[in-house]
Amino acid sequence: MTVVLSTHQLQKLSEHKYSAEGTSVLEPGFQVFWRWLVEKVPLWLAPNTITSVGLAVNILTTMILVFYSPDAKHHVPGWAYILCGLGLFIYQSLDAIDGKQARRTKTNSPLGELFDHGCDSVSTVFVLMGTCIALKLGNQPNWMMFEIASASFLFYCAHWQTYVSGTLKFGKIDVTEGQVAIIGLYFITGIFGEHIWELPVPVFGSLKFIPIYISIGGAILQLNNNFSVILMKGGIGRNGSTVAGTSTIFPVFPISLVLILEIIIQNKSPTFIYHQYPALYLLSFGLLAAKVTNKLVVAHMTKSEMELFDLGLIGPGMLFLNQYFNCIINEYIVLWLCFIWCLFDLIKYSTHVCIEICDYLNIYCFTITSTPKQQQKGGQNGKNKSF
Repeated sequence: MTVVLSTHQLQKLSEHKYSAEGTSVLEPGFQVFWRWLVEKVPLWLAPNTITSVGLAVNILTTMILVFYSPDAKHHVPGWAYILCGLGLFIYQSLDAIDGKQARRTKTNSPLGELFDHGCDSVSTVFVLMGTCIALKLGNQPNWMMFEIASASFLFYCAHWQTYVSGTLKFGKIDVTEGQVAIIGLYFITGIFGEHIWELPVPVFGSLKFIPIYISIGGAILQLNNNFSVILMKGGIGRNGSTVAGTSTIFPVFPISLVLILEIIIQNKSPTFIYHQYPALYLLSFGLLAAKVTNKLVVAHMTKSEMELFDLGLIGPGMLFLNQYFNCIINEYIVLWLCFIWCLFDLIKYSTHVCIEICDYLNIYCFTITSTPKQQQKGGQNGKNKSF
């Protein structure tokens, strides 16, 4: 098996301590519900299993929307939007209690933090895809690409500033508020129908552009907070560097490479492949962006250098080379190959990282095999036995 993490990285990861600050507007109210909910979870259920179930539900319900409307133009039954809203609520709830379950069962470990952020990076892509389908942004393909690409970039920037400052910082309007807004959007669409977003509205043109412009405003605020740390305050490393002692600016290049390729390939396509199959196209690049984000999280937690190139770029590279040779292979086939490669590469990387961490820390990923009292006596390592 290919070794992803060096011994030095694993040692640094075992020393990592989670650090976060800030509380969003809605979080205190939700905390009451989340504390009640985690008490209903059996003690034998591992935190990472909770996270995985939530992600699976979120992906499954979103893929129902993609099945009905792969181009974000076709009609989707109202029940599918209601189900997607419930799926996102389930994901939000389970994602919020996995850490509480870890503390409750004394199974805290760096793997749990990494697993949580990794699932969030993938969830971001699917949540925004579902939102674009609800708003029928396939009729405005440039807006659709902007919404999903910017969401991946914003999630990346949140962890970029963490890589610089060593602390994950939450704003007053953050993930919880965004998820609640999208859940509301799903329910409105499911109850009143997709046509509601086409209603004419003064200044904005149609109703669909109100949530779009609100999301842009929130994105500007988040980017301002992130870059005030990255560019103005500097890092906590030597001479203002990152936690790994590296350049605070360099992390912009890996994600930029992904986004630039996404735009170039779309513009150069002679068959307008993105306009024909926007969901497949954006999911391919979204999964690649999630992989790059995961590598940034790993770099932060292991205090190691961020790499520029990634094997996942082979996927877009196939599309780029095919266009260079005048599409000697049907672009739709190559796009599917790109998607399969990006998905396979993300799963392969995530699996290898989890296995290596489990082996090093003498823990397992998805099962708790000892009681909380036994775990407390044994310390942090070796208490999460399963993969």
